[in-house]
Amino acid sequence: METLQQSPKDPDFVQDPYRFYERARAFGPFFLWQDYSLVCTGNSAAVNAIFRDRRFGREPVDPPRVPAHLAPFYAVEAHSMLELEPPRHTRLRNLVLRAFTSRRIAGLAPDVAALATELASAFPSGDFDLLQAFAQPLPVRIIARLLGVPEEMAPDLLRWSNAMVGMYMAGRTREMEDRAVAATEAFVAFMRSYVEERRARPADDLITQLIAAEMEGEKLSTDELITTCILLLNAGHEATVHTIGNGVKTLLETGTPASSLAPEAVDSTVEEILRFDPALHMFTRWAYEPVEVMGHTFQRGDQVGLLLAAANRDPGAWDQPGRFQPARPPRPHASFGAGLHFCVGAPLARLELQVALPILFAGHPGLRLAASPRYGDVYHFHGLQQLLVST
Repeated sequence: METLQQSPKDPDFVQDPYRFYERARAFGPFFLWQDYSLVCTGNSAAVNAIFRDRRFGREPVDPPRVPAHLAPFYAVEAHSMLELEPPRHTRLRNLVLRAFTSRRIAGLAPDVAALATELASAFPSGDFDLLQAFAQPLPVRIIARLLGVPEEMAPDLLRWSNAMVGMYMAGRTREMEDRAVAATEAFVAFMRSYVEERRARPADDLITQLIAAEMEGEKLSTDELITTCILLLNAGHEATVHTIGNGVKTLLETGTPASSLAPEAVDSTVEEILRFDPALHMFTRWAYEPVEVMGHTFQRGDQVGLLLAAANRDPGAWDQPGRFQPARPPRPHASFGAGLHFCVGAPLARLELQVALPILFAGHPGLRLAASPRYGDVYHFHGLQQLLVST
């Protein structure tokens, strides 16, 4: 197995990680990423197999020691279904899916359309940042509505979320950790008070439904409820912000015609956006027993990095994967994961893109880039610093 060195903070890598992925692919399904001391794969078949193999999971075999200054953050993580395996994962996920139904998500379409229209009609004249004007406020306000959190909290939710996801970025510093802990404590305090308010005054929202499930003997603790709401708020918009930004950038740079966002074509265009330049590039799994995958044997306790964006451009799975082709027949990609931990928010993310992008381009057919977009140093996420456009 080849050992490769590539700093995830290198400016060239930040702007185009795909060149490194292709270099790594030439050495076979797996390689050792020296900067992470981690065996990684961008092979589509290997990524899919590991996602679905219950001999791999999110919980480490040996729980790491948590430094005292990070205890508040990991106290929340300890109840996150994203980080858990059955049976706790099963119970939490089932509770969320009971409220996060396809019917409820589909019912948000008019809200997404109205909000997208409102935001697009308020664009300033001259050059402006589409991330701040459109990509950020839309998903955070929608997830707030779904959960029942006041929309005026959106700026706080965005700030807290941005600070918390800093814990997953390459090269995190003590300053980033302190910001994440402060955001976690503020988020928990807000959610704890809001859960108590919803207990006293139930409403037609996700938080009330989760509380009801807890009260019906599902044994959902208050801490689990708070963590689940924080996870849904963070995951419910963080990746979508990047996906909207990356998607609009791609549509403008490739000169994709408006017909690709027509009702009969928008679904496949959205899937191609999700495949071509996704918001999350790496997810990890732990091996729970010796297991062989495509010639490489993992031992119990080994960790593997699944390079989702590389898998989405595997020529063994995709024809001309480096080309953006909106009419490409939709098929499963790695952007939402697979198996037990498949993203519960995938239907909402798809809905927001399918509804909002046609409204954006129909309202501003002359939308164009005002400056060359630059990606932010946020790996293993992948999103723009800003997206300067003009109408």
